[in-house]
Amino acid sequence: MITNEFLFFGGFIAFVLIMLVVDLGVFSKKSHTVSFKEAGIWSAVWVTFALIFYGIISYYGDLIHGIKSMEDLVACVNKYDPESIGLINPDNFEQSLQNYRSNMALEFITGYLLEYSLSVDNIFVIILIFTSFKVENQYYKKVLFWGILGAIVMRFIFIFLGATLIHNFNWILYLFGAFLLWTGLKMFFSKDEDDTIDPNNHSVVKLASRYFSVYPQNAGENFFVREKGILYITPLFIVVLIIEFTDLLFAVDSVPAVFAVTEDQYIVFFSNIFAILGLRSMFFFLANIMHIFHYLKVGLSFLLIFIGTKMLAHKYLHEIGFKTAYSLYVILGILAISVIASLVFPKKEEAK
Repeated sequence: MITNEFLFFGGFIAFVLIMLVVDLGVFSKKSHTVSFKEAGIWSAVWVTFALIFYGIISYYGDLIHGIKSMEDLVACVNKYDPESIGLINPDNFEQSLQNYRSNMALEFITGYLLEYSLSVDNIFVIILIFTSFKVENQYYKKVLFWGILGAIVMRFIFIFLGATLIHNFNWILYLFGAFLLWTGLKMFFSKDEDDTIDPNNHSVVKLASRYFSVYPQNAGENFFVREKGILYITPLFIVVLIIEFTDLLFAVDSVPAVFAVTEDQYIVFFSNIFAILGLRSMFFFLANIMHIFHYLKVGLSFLLIFIGTKMLAHKYLHEIGFKTAYSLYVILGILAISVIASLVFPKKEEAK
């Protein structure tokens, strides 16, 4: 029997694949340097899609789990979001259902904003990778396309595996919370000088060189080169592998962070994928102005500390009535303060 979850999830995946095919086939026929204007337009497009999806969930979110009765609604809330059981009015199914949709939509947009914010740190690292491996600007878009495609697959595995673990072993939330708290503190106390990449000693480079024949020089936009009957992987393909590995590391932080907002794996997946789809355009949009917002990294560290603390204290917060909207306000506040502080207190240029 085909469930509502399967249909909704399948439709979402179909939408993602169509957009990626359109992007690759129509807008990426030739490798080119993405302009600030093009990046800004595509960033706006992906944000608009996320907001449209937010609207869809606000009106039809209950269709994801096929809720048709008060019993279905209560069972779904107890399974995915027991902390919001107070939104259910046993005497008014329609009002309870609308409260559930509104809360689900709020969880989606909060998770999306959280994941999108944490992606900024990913952009810092991607810039370092491209610079360290001397990747030409016109190849950035192709590398990021395949990197994001792999990231979608990895997030799918991470999210649904994580949801299964949380539903069966609720104590894992405390483990995730402690890890996020430690990561946030580590990020806060780390120095910019720590953010360096050695192309010759990177673990992915060593692993690829051990099991594959690596072409000794750049080969344009090609990922593979066949010469004298030998198939080589190119340095550009190794860069793709490194970006995939980097996203794997970031997923360990970002996926548990969104589970602090909701335990509904579908909402976690939807918010993650929309953020990832917008990552590439945001990279080109922010790459040349990233240095202006030098306090963003500090803000992200506080963001992780807040989410980690929220996961550790989720039972207490539930008792005092801490709502999803409060998390959204805190996230927006941290980001706003980081941006404003960066503009009010610009970074001093180092003496030559």
